[in-house]
Amino acid sequence: MSRAPFQVLVLPYRVLQDGQIVYAIFGRADGGYWQGIAGGGEDGESPLEAARREAFEEAGIEQSSHFLELDSVATIPVVGICGFKWGADVLVVPEYCFGVKVEHEDLRISREHTSFKWAEYETANRELHRDSNKNALWELDYRLTR
Repeated sequence: MSRAPFQVLVLPYRVLQDGQIVYAIFGRADGGYWQGIAGGGEDGESPLEAARREAFEEAGIEQSSHFLELDSVATIPVVGICGFKWGADVLVVPEYCFGVKVEHEDLRISREHTSFKWAEYETANRELHRDSNKNALWELDYRLTR
């Protein structure tokens, strides 16, 4: 398959026995910063299908898990993804955001990440590198706790 002109961001979360919500953030192997699960769509995939695939590939999250589509959408410069693959006039692509509920603490780590950790909202928000990740985390946390 070839690369589709969009990105996805997936933020895994767990609800602990006491009702507290924690979020998984991932240490990026090539940048040394924290982020959610991120990746590109493939031709023919919807953003949700891409989110399910990326979450499975990067963290072992079952594709049948409950995904929550967020309203948060960012744009990502193509130079940070794969260059001008879609032509000289395509400068940015949309990044669609999702939360995914997981039932278990252990996640698999792909070669794209060095580690992951579960953190409550304030810690995760402080440590995430990109504003788009922080915005999506805020929306997810608000939806889950209101």
